[in-house]
Amino acid sequence: MIRSLRNIRRLLKVARTLARYDALFLLERLDVAPGVVLAAKLLPAFRSRSIAKLRPGQRLAKALETLGPTMIKLGQALSTRSDLLGEEMAADLSELQDRLAPFPGHQARAIIEKDLGAPIDSLFSEFEDQAVAAASIAQVHFATTVEGEEVAVKVLRPHVKDSFRRDFDMFYWAAELLERAKPELMRLKPVETVRALEESVQLEMDLRFEAAAAAEIAENFAGDPDIHIPTIDWPRTAQSVMTMERISGTPIDERDALTAAGHDPIDVITKCAGLFFKMVFRDGFFHGDLHPGNLFVRDDGTIIAVDFGIMGRVDKKTRRHLAEMLIAFLTKNYRRAAEVHFEAGWVPAHKSVDAFTQASRSIAEPILGLPQDQISMARLLAQLFQVTEYFDMETQPQLLQLQKTMLLIEGTGRTLSPQANMWQLAEPLIEEWFMENMGPQARIRDAAEDFTTNLQRLPIVLAGLEANLGDMAQGGLKLHPETLEAMASKKNSNGNDRLLWAGIIAAITISVVSLIAS
Repeated sequence: MIRSLRNIRRLLKVARTLARYDALFLLERLDVAPGVVLAAKLLPAFRSRSIAKLRPGQRLAKALETLGPTMIKLGQALSTRSDLLGEEMAADLSELQDRLAPFPGHQARAIIEKDLGAPIDSLFSEFEDQAVAAASIAQVHFATTVEGEEVAVKVLRPHVKDSFRRDFDMFYWAAELLERAKPELMRLKPVETVRALEESVQLEMDLRFEAAAAAEIAENFAGDPDIHIPTIDWPRTAQSVMTMERISGTPIDERDALTAAGHDPIDVITKCAGLFFKMVFRDGFFHGDLHPGNLFVRDDGTIIAVDFGIMGRVDKKTRRHLAEMLIAFLTKNYRRAAEVHFEAGWVPAHKSVDAFTQASRSIAEPILGLPQDQISMARLLAQLFQVTEYFDMETQPQLLQLQKTMLLIEGTGRTLSPQANMWQLAEPLIEEWFMENMGPQARIRDAAEDFTTNLQRLPIVLAGLEANLGDMAQGGLKLHPETLEAMASKKNSNGNDRLLWAGIIAAITISVVSLIAS
């Protein structure tokens, strides 16, 4: 009861802010706590005149920015849900700026000293109190180490964990209400979606995880002349502090500045397409927030990526399904595109492949029929997610995150050169990857890998078999009395125990098969 009252009060505050920006439609669509929505409508909202010409998604973005860090994260998560909000609103939310007023430099110094367990003067010869960037979870300061290295120091906001904890309790409460009130929305997994968002934010609130992600991406791109990832200063990194190499470069969306510096926009887009494609399909570990503020171009043309707080992973099986689906769409093989959805388990087996083929065609034709420079695979995926309700498709969080990243990187490409299409520029990479991972040699290699994996499991299987045989000796496996009588009879009549041994071997075989399949 106390929890419900606390969350109703918090939800009323959220609803009043949404009402002030004429964005109550978010709660109205979810149909959570209609009494709270009605109260927000009746209370004076004092709407700003500046919102009159804004689209619904833009009004919602401004409201969420006003509500603070947790709601900004919620807006970023909703930007992947075009199936819930529509394509235009999702696109507007994807531009939600995660920027907040910085907290004072003396607080940053205190957090650094506490977390690293040393006076700041023993760590840095210079530390700039004025933050160069401030977001919902952390802010960045420039500094120079005592060894003379120029670095950027990311510091977690004070008390940010308490703020997120309160708001996530409200999210869970609302999701639980939604699942009880609207069982038809269970396929969208409201509680599970909140849990996934919370886990993502918890990882962001431990800067050691971000440092580890940056280090892993750096290893994946080691030796790549087109991509640079800032080096982590591990001795000056802890849960609330991350120190990394300071980078310098031109923001990737400043086209005029890039051109003036002698960079070819097409070359920049090609490198960005390579970065995205290699992260997703080669490595299965990708930057989940590739907006222009996280990408820079160095003087020598190298692409620099920063801010690895939001990451995504795609396993090898999903990568193959995704690649086959995208290629099927690009070649207008809609039947194959539909079949991949069923093979991947994204669409329930009892649904019609023919009907999904028709739906795929209806979505893809208007997009693939556009001029090459206007084709957007992110938009295609977004519209595909919108038909999930008709086919009982369950939410695929890894694909939603990937679709958001695709949308951001495509938008960046169009900013640099409206006539370019990143998929055409990445075609050599796509063809090379396809031959290496989907061709005949790849299938032979995969079969060999599967055999090796099963061979490596053999000691575990044998150990399990030994345990099972021990259980059998203790009565874990019993043969029917009639079977025992038949065995005994057969043995007596033939003078041998072949049937007895056959029964034992059959029992052992069943045990082995069950262990291997598990």
